[in-house]
Amino acid sequence: MFEEENNDDVSIFIVKTTVNQEKSVAKSMALVAKKEHLDVRAVLAPEELKGYVFVETPKSAIVDSLIQAVPHAKSMLKSPATLGEIEHFLKPKPISVGITEGSIIEITSGPFKGEKAKVKRVGAGQHDEITVELFDAVVPIPITIRGDTVRVLKKEEE
Repeated sequence: MFEEENNDDVSIFIVKTTVNQEKSVAKSMALVAKKEHLDVRAVLAPEELKGYVFVETPKSAIVDSLIQAVPHAKSMLKSPATLGEIEHFLKPKPISVGITEGSIIEITSGPFKGEKAKVKRVGAGQHDEITVELFDAVVPIPITIRGDTVRVLKKEEE
């Protein structure tokens, strides 16, 4: 019923886009590819890479037709990328990256939303938790929250 996919002939093409339009370009490319029944295996717009989208497909002509059909898609780089070159974009990053002891943070969700606090400890486990002390608390009680529920306001100066 299903054909076995042959990954030997698939390349990852890099498409240059308008900066801050990467996600809309990726979504539009996926929709056009589905609508036109194009052989596009994946479209990736990495958060930390501005102005570029990766398209996994066997032929560069498919990417050319997507660029023509999608606004904000500008051009394709000459040589395709290898999986090794982009695999760091595929690995999940720890949520508490950039949060250090002594940093001033704002809690963005949960019962303490909007509160500012000082980071007392950054958990090194798989739960990615941090321990903070709220500034506006009458008694400084340490609370433990998830690292993805905070925004760093000021990093600890060394």
